[in-house]
Amino acid sequence: MKKQRVIVFLPAFNEEESIGEVIKGIPRHFHNQVDVKVLIIDDGSNDQTVNVAKEAGADYIVSFEKNRGLGAAVRAGLKESYERGADIAVMIDADGEYPASEIPNLLFPIFRGEADYTMGSRFLGTIKGMKLHRRLGNYFFTFLQCILLRKLIFDGQSGMRAFTRQALEHAEIVHDYNYAQVLTLNLVRKGFRVNEVPISYRVRSTGESFITFKGYLSSVLPAIWKELKRPIQKVHVETDAHKLENMNHYQLKERHKGKSVLIAK
Repeated sequence: MKKQRVIVFLPAFNEEESIGEVIKGIPRHFHNQVDVKVLIIDDGSNDQTVNVAKEAGADYIVSFEKNRGLGAAVRAGLKESYERGADIAVMIDADGEYPASEIPNLLFPIFRGEADYTMGSRFLGTIKGMKLHRRLGNYFFTFLQCILLRKLIFDGQSGMRAFTRQALEHAEIVHDYNYAQVLTLNLVRKGFRVNEVPISYRVRSTGESFITFKGYLSSVLPAIWKELKRPIQKVHVETDAHKLENMNHYQLKERHKGKSVLIAK
């Protein structure tokens, strides 16, 4: 049987202190029918992000001449993953906040034919060190998503997501500041099935996030409105395109100390 090609892409802007450990922590050999590659979208970094990524084992690197914003970097990651033949793409932040070791858990619902788009949920899992104003901001925008989608979502701003090839092909991000809300709205409106997976999360110990609550209010809310006003054509989703024959031999291990892994029975 042909192996599933999984491309893990990392949008990165000045992440020299953390990106190496994130890349090294990406599981490469967790299933004999899965081939994993790593793609870096360098969003105009002016530090050693690219060199550190190469030394850590990144397979592909795409660099912007100047910083374009997180939404543009994610858009490029989706496009590059599709054009490089990904059957499934996984996005994970380069700052070390999200657990690269738990990527197999994110893929599990897709391999079982249960989802086309998965998100790692911090609020279903564990959160360490998130400040109150960020937590409240996450609650607010996730609640807004729930209302707009008429669907229960626990973590609408997660920086850890997986996409089937069809989802990669049809995903659209209408602005460059951020991607989280408009991407989920876009895919769910088109008929793709979303699934949330519990993950463990810890606030970054290096660098500084450039996403702010004020920026969300001024940039993301208009983008949400723009997305909702756009005409959307439903996609005929191929629900079994990525099922692995022997996934019945795998299960999610019960969470222990804030972590869960994909293991063989």
